[in-house]
Amino acid sequence: MAAPDFDTIVNLAKKRGFVFQSSEIYGGLRSAYDYGPLGVALLRNVKSAWWRSMVRLRDDVEGLDSAIIQSPRVWEASGHVEQFNDPLVECTHCHARHRFDRLENADRCPKCGTAGTFTEARDFNLMFKTHMGPVAGDTNQVYLRPETAQGIFTNFENVRRVARRKLPFGIAQLGKSFRNEITPGQFVFRTREFEQMEMEYFTHPDEADQWFQHWVEERHNWYLELGMSPDNLRLRRHDEDELAHYAVATFDVEYRFPWGWDELEGIANRTDFDLRSHAEASGKDLRYFDQAAGDRFYPYVIEPAAGVARTAFAFLIDAYHEETVRDAPRTVLRLDKSLAPIKVAVLPLSKKPALIEDTEQVAARLRPHWEVQVDVTQAIGRRYRRQDEIGTPYCVTVDFDTLDDRSVTVRERDTMTQDRVEIGRLLDYLTDRL
Repeated sequence: MAAPDFDTIVNLAKKRGFVFQSSEIYGGLRSAYDYGPLGVALLRNVKSAWWRSMVRLRDDVEGLDSAIIQSPRVWEASGHVEQFNDPLVECTHCHARHRFDRLENADRCPKCGTAGTFTEARDFNLMFKTHMGPVAGDTNQVYLRPETAQGIFTNFENVRRVARRKLPFGIAQLGKSFRNEITPGQFVFRTREFEQMEMEYFTHPDEADQWFQHWVEERHNWYLELGMSPDNLRLRRHDEDELAHYAVATFDVEYRFPWGWDELEGIANRTDFDLRSHAEASGKDLRYFDQAAGDRFYPYVIEPAAGVARTAFAFLIDAYHEETVRDAPRTVLRLDKSLAPIKVAVLPLSKKPALIEDTEQVAARLRPHWEVQVDVTQAIGRRYRRQDEIGTPYCVTVDFDTLDDRSVTVRERDTMTQDRVEIGRLLDYLTDRL
């Protein structure tokens, strides 16, 4: 099946309650989105899958949750105040502003089509500024963090000490970041407020290349293990002129989005830039002491970094399928079961009180274990299609035979096969499959 077009996915996300336009009753706010019942569940499952892979299943990674607002000196030392810029141009005809390095035609405005009307490009700092305290002024200006990584670097020694860690080890973090993008777009792909999944892996400089390759492979395989098509995934190494000022090597995990290949996740060898910079700016010794070798040095850092919403969006696109079943169209999200927002739907065949009572009892038995939805509206076929469209792996139907045999029909999403299962065995049956 051909990849779904952009509008198809956006319409599905809005129709089924994955994503809403933020402040919609006031006309909306550009590049800001709210996540509905299914969206928040999908995001939570993506984050849980990432945390499980990066922290729970490893014995060399610790977790952290650092503050969104940090000392302004953090961003001075990291280079964000001076170097976290994009080139901005303005069309003098329609006054639209664009990021110059992303224009397809450097001489023609993509909004009004006029040529030769751009101003000279100037640096535009992407950090959001605010003030801490009751009075606004330069002395109490702070920033909303543009990335979660710096909170990890400033806590390197704290985590190393309390966790009694030796190199190599990592510190992982999930959290909100803010970037005042000049040209946000492509739905939730590029927004000004977003959530990141980042891990900083600290290693001896001599082992940095080895760990860099390890994390490139690990992160690429993570998407494949969660069911993403290998045809839609690739690794791309950055050219020299693309590298950030702190990196000696970077790979992007790229996905084939409806508009073409674009970044899903970046894995960078940041060298010792961050710890060295913060040590010099703060006056604190952030070097690591290797007792066995009697050596003191700044660790190198390997950083896998991904966006939560961008990742969920890619999984949504990749899972989307349209097919014809018995001469009727079917739309199905073939999401990995661990990512599906609803794991089990319980459907009474009719609204007869006896069936509703059994339905509620079955749902109550399953809810402590999974996300469960009860759906009683419309014909059973329509309800199956509705659950297919949001990616629910299993539908449990309570029918009139249930009143006699105390069994239910379990339908699997992808194959549409059905099994008759005793209610007393239902929990074990689903546990084996979910």
